[in-house]
Amino acid sequence: MAGIKDVAQLAGVSTATVSRALSGNGRVSERSRARVLQAARELDFVVSSTASSLASGRHRNIGVVVPSVARWYYSQIVDSLAASLLTAGYDLTLYNLNEDAAIRDRVLSEFLLRQRCDGVIAVSLELSRDELGQLLAVGKPVVGIGGPLPGAETYSVNDREIAELATEHLITLGHRRIAHIGGSDAFENDFRISGTRRQGYEAAMAAAGLEILDSWRVDADFTIQGARSQAKQLLGYPRDTPTAVFCASDEMAIGAILAARELGFRVPEDISVIGIDGHELGEALGLTTVAQFPQQQGRRAVERLLQILQDPDAYRPMNHAARTALIVRSSTAAPPARPVQLPEAPA
Repeated sequence: MAGIKDVAQLAGVSTATVSRALSGNGRVSERSRARVLQAARELDFVVSSTASSLASGRHRNIGVVVPSVARWYYSQIVDSLAASLLTAGYDLTLYNLNEDAAIRDRVLSEFLLRQRCDGVIAVSLELSRDELGQLLAVGKPVVGIGGPLPGAETYSVNDREIAELATEHLITLGHRRIAHIGGSDAFENDFRISGTRRQGYEAAMAAAGLEILDSWRVDADFTIQGARSQAKQLLGYPRDTPTAVFCASDEMAIGAILAARELGFRVPEDISVIGIDGHELGEALGLTTVAQFPQQQGRRAVERLLQILQDPDAYRPMNHAARTALIVRSSTAAPPARPVQLPEAPA
């Protein structure tokens, strides 16, 4: 089996040049790099990850911490991170916290401090200054996705603004009776996304001088089934039926559409529905949404982290605004002339 010395001899360069050319660490002329790569191919030489890490102080492995891979947004982020890291020649160690506080503490205080990860990508985790400081102190740069982290580079959307945008879209269409399906308190641990999106809805309604009935604000669990159940309750008040529903996620919006159809409402003729995310099922169902492109967020986070690993001085603690876009489809339209009501149940 060929070794690094054999590659160096065939390419006519030093073993140090071979190491730099194959690891991507350090300066090597394009001509020398080409000779090294050609020699490595001819000799079927494969870089030893152990030897490479000993020589460079790197493991070519990135730790990714995510609350749950079961939810669509997080799964899209992880898929994008894995593909981008694989393309760059890096491994990924995934820490799926399952929303468990004890596991989170152990991952942040123990696992990530081990010398197995060159850097960390934290997805929708509001790290404390101590948690972030521990990682930075041992030379592990952190890039966050989902919200600002003082002391780290992050990529996130403005949840209040996109909630206002979604609600304003319904108001512009002429809706005045607009309900909201948000997340329950259980989803307020990091960055308070549920509460922030609710605030955006309430701000847009207040700016338009619109009343919000208590029965128009319900909470679910960010799943299709959970929102379907809550939407049935929401739409079941014959005297207070809204003409539109803004949901804090696309999955919940899909659940609301299913509930409306089961109850006999037409979407959007009788009731309009809008969500947030950009879920691929939304296109099939004609769901109007504010897309936040999680795949792009993942790619940008990987690109930035790898740049920082190459040049630590490039680290710029700041929050970068992630792309969003209102995508209007067939689930929203002008309200009916009169709010559609279900027949009251017999006494």
